[in-house]
Amino acid sequence: MVEQPGTTGEGSPQLDDWLDGAGEWFRDWGDKDWEREVLRSSRTRLNEFGVDAFGMSPSFIRKVIPVVRFFYRAYFRVKTNGLGELPSTRLMFVANHSGQIPIDGALIAAAVAVEGRPPRIVRSMVERWVPSLPFVSVFMARCGQVLGNPENSRRLLESEEAILVFPEGVRGISKLYKDRYKLQEFGAGFMRLAMETGTPIVPVAVIGAEEAVPAIYNWKGLARLLRIPSFPITPTFPWLLAAGLFPYPVRIRIRFGEPLIFSGDPDDEDEVIDAKVAKVKSCIEGMLDKGLAERRAFPLAFGRRRP
Repeated sequence: MVEQPGTTGEGSPQLDDWLDGAGEWFRDWGDKDWEREVLRSSRTRLNEFGVDAFGMSPSFIRKVIPVVRFFYRAYFRVKTNGLGELPSTRLMFVANHSGQIPIDGALIAAAVAVEGRPPRIVRSMVERWVPSLPFVSVFMARCGQVLGNPENSRRLLESEEAILVFPEGVRGISKLYKDRYKLQEFGAGFMRLAMETGTPIVPVAVIGAEEAVPAIYNWKGLARLLRIPSFPITPTFPWLLAAGLFPYPVRIRIRFGEPLIFSGDPDDEDEVIDAKVAKVKSCIEGMLDKGLAERRAFPLAFGRRRP
């Protein structure tokens, strides 16, 4: 297993202080009973530092929850469809990737925690370059995000956790605005893993994140120099520096499909596995089409929605 950052309890005092302050700013968006129910949903064991083997910290998540609920409810005003009763056993959410920063993963996880019955913590599988980022890597590990290799995914599923994967990989987050909602090639690893572990797949379609950070150009040379997948040029970035990457207040819609179960040999030939992958991709494409047809032409929407 590739080591996860922050599994021994080290963290950032500055980050903890900021979250303590943010908890006060957004305290109206808290719900102690709900927080306890969400935190009980994780099946992983904690070490003496209060984190699990991948760096997830329930106490850290408790500090983040009011902020997440504010952005979920008031800023993006997320609307879900199809998120019914969730099994308490292993589960794999498979979604389209969108936007230049991972708000899609954060909002899917928030949807399952806020709207799911019972609420569950979703462990998102992140790209290999993410753990190399200072500050961000520890933050994501504390929130339950995990380096997306097969061994980590298998261990979580065998512990009956819910994981989130993006089969488009970096191709999905590197799309330009003109290519929004055009699904890129899906990798097949998620399907082999789901078949091997007998895990139901829940297709997920995220509508709105493509407009939240619209890239009009990808500066590939600078991206290679910085060793990141892409360096987006947006209407506000880099002109407003880092603030230019702050997502626009676009209303996000998340559609969840019916769980799909695939049987067979996970070591089958590529063409057999690819046919099963195509079914998942087609399902997500159909949900994207429905979601796009339901919304307004220009989806900006900002306003308070009660916790």
